[in-house]
Amino acid sequence: MNSIAWSSAACACAKGFGLSLNRDVTRRQIFRAAGVGFVASLTATLIDAGRVAEAQAISRATPVVDRLAVTFITDNYTDKYRVAAKIPGVQVEWPGGTEKPNIPPATTLEAEWGLAMLAESSLGADTRRVMIDFGYSPGVLLNNMRFLGIDPARFDALVLSHGHYDHFGGLVGLLAAAKNKFKPGLPLFVGGEDCFCARQVGQSGADYGVLDRPAILASGVRLVSAEAPATAADHAIISGQIPLRSSEKPLKATSERTGLAGGLGCDPALEPAAKNTGTYIPDDFQHEIATSYVLRDRGLVVLTSCSHRGVLNTIKQAMAASGVSKLHAVVGGFHLAPPLTDDYVQQTVAEIKAMTPDVLVSAHCSGERFYDMARAEMPGKVMRANVGARVTFGT
Repeated sequence: MNSIAWSSAACACAKGFGLSLNRDVTRRQIFRAAGVGFVASLTATLIDAGRVAEAQAISRATPVVDRLAVTFITDNYTDKYRVAAKIPGVQVEWPGGTEKPNIPPATTLEAEWGLAMLAESSLGADTRRVMIDFGYSPGVLLNNMRFLGIDPARFDALVLSHGHYDHFGGLVGLLAAAKNKFKPGLPLFVGGEDCFCARQVGQSGADYGVLDRPAILASGVRLVSAEAPATAADHAIISGQIPLRSSEKPLKATSERTGLAGGLGCDPALEPAAKNTGTYIPDDFQHEIATSYVLRDRGLVVLTSCSHRGVLNTIKQAMAASGVSKLHAVVGGFHLAPPLTDDYVQQTVAEIKAMTPDVLVSAHCSGERFYDMARAEMPGKVMRANVGARVTFGT
């Protein structure tokens, strides 16, 4: 679907959101990403409609934060009668309702198959806000942002974990609605050129989207590909691409195709030769990235997003990128839904347990069996995400 269609879908929500849908084309902008200095030969790659240049890595210490709050803007679940998890050192807040005496509610939070999170980190009086993924549809994304009072003018960075509709579907609608409201030079991190390839659902062949690069560049945000670890907004650590270190065999949910058409797609010249078949091939999610934070006195908080490269591989890469092995929390999608077997899920739960996390927040694609097994194996440490929930670490 093109950017005009996404923008039209966002109009109704944007009107009440106080955002403009002006689609005037601005110059394409590029920016330089800061690398994490303790990882050897760190680089980040800048993308401008197919041109690739290498950015200088900036040597610096691992960023550490005092607090981290994660708000679930889009997720699969909404539950009015949820019971707040009681986990030491974690605070869970829920949004208020809209009910008024004798007046039917005019709006509410909406759930859909997808994920969008806002990470707010604090170091002393300094706060940074990073939006991670953008849900499946612009209508739901903008509705929920408005309901939760989330102002895109306060964002310090955007991160797209991978190129699936349920994570980027709301992106172009948000960029159109918030145009001229973002901070100058707002970066959008992706994990490589592979993120822009066309994708379809593996078995059915149904279209599963292609990122609208021209619309992204026209919005005025600065597009950066962090194939290697890099920092975002001074506080966050982008994993870079995730090596396959474990015995995991994650599901290959989609197929991908290289090639450019009408400004959309991935440049074959920047993709491995093995992918330049001209046809759809099994998706290896080479471009997937995760976002993590080092929380003072507690350890690493990993926001996995979807874990197509395997949740264990994702955690291990976050540890390698940050240089921190103490795991405090894992938040997001674990991608352990059917048709994976119970034995496979149980083995993954056992290996996560061996990493001794303090908190697991199960969202989006984690799967019911994972949630049930993880709660049984790690009682008092596991909670389910809900749309609108704000989970704060370091309380």
